[in-house]
Amino acid sequence: PFVVGIAAAMSYAADLDSFPVEWGAVWTVAVVSFVIQWIAFIPAAIYDTEHYFDLTGSLTYISLTIYSFVANSAWKSIRSIVLCSMVLVWAMRLGSFLFGRIKKAGSDDRFIDIKKSKVRFFNVWSIQGLWVLLTALPVFAANANVVARDVVPLGVLDIIGFTTWVIGFGIEVISDKQKSWFNADPKNKGHWIDVGLWKFSRHPNYFGEMVLWLGIFLSACSTFVWGQWACAVSPVFVVLLISFISGIPKLEARADVKWGGNPEYEKYKRTTSILLILPVYADKGPLAETNGSIQEGEAPSPVV
Repeated sequence: PFVVGIAAAMSYAADLDSFPVEWGAVWTVAVVSFVIQWIAFIPAAIYDTEHYFDLTGSLTYISLTIYSFVANSAWKSIRSIVLCSMVLVWAMRLGSFLFGRIKKAGSDDRFIDIKKSKVRFFNVWSIQGLWVLLTALPVFAANANVVARDVVPLGVLDIIGFTTWVIGFGIEVISDKQKSWFNADPKNKGHWIDVGLWKFSRHPNYFGEMVLWLGIFLSACSTFVWGQWACAVSPVFVVLLISFISGIPKLEARADVKWGGNPEYEKYKRTTSILLILPVYADKGPLAETNGSIQEGEAPSPVV
């Protein structure tokens, strides 16, 4: 109920000053987003599989973006054409990448405990429906805001947004490719990746994800009026979810279990930004930032 409530509130705000009773309005996109997840959950629960979870998410992005574009006749707006194209390119690339990865691995460690409870498993699918809605909310709102969409010309903010998306998308693609190549090399088995962009950030793919959604918001907001500024939740939601809930914390904890205590890994953590792509830090040793409060042999607090 909480997840659906958030979706309803955001949809209502995004529909203000557009045409909320017509097909293509944001609330109809929200409904379809959840319905797709709940239908996909049924066979997933029956066969106890998470193989099609990420693929379903990507297909939801693709379906809703096309639906919003067509239902609102958004082809009249160059901005909407570009925004929808960016979402489609991102979703098709990431969906195929994640689906290929899980087919190769055979399972997804994130679901080991979750699948033990059908309620938790269902909640994860519902949250994915919310994820799709909130991240792409600026695009859905821009498409539905027919009056402003067709009147406001492309401007500086759009160029900045498009450029930001290209940079973020490039970072994400390069990061994923570099990690795939690294893991494919038998010599790297059992080792963390610390080359390429991963030398300057422990999670460059997530950084790229945040940047590209910020770019989409910057362009879409050119058409926003009043309540539609609630769509600012999109880039904020992406940052908060990845930084504090489902992304970085889980991967950092998993890495600590695998390599925590390894002097080289601890040095990598001390000298490498957790998210932003930054020059390698000078290594001042494990006790430098604690003023000696941590005894030798204890692990320093993780960087957040």
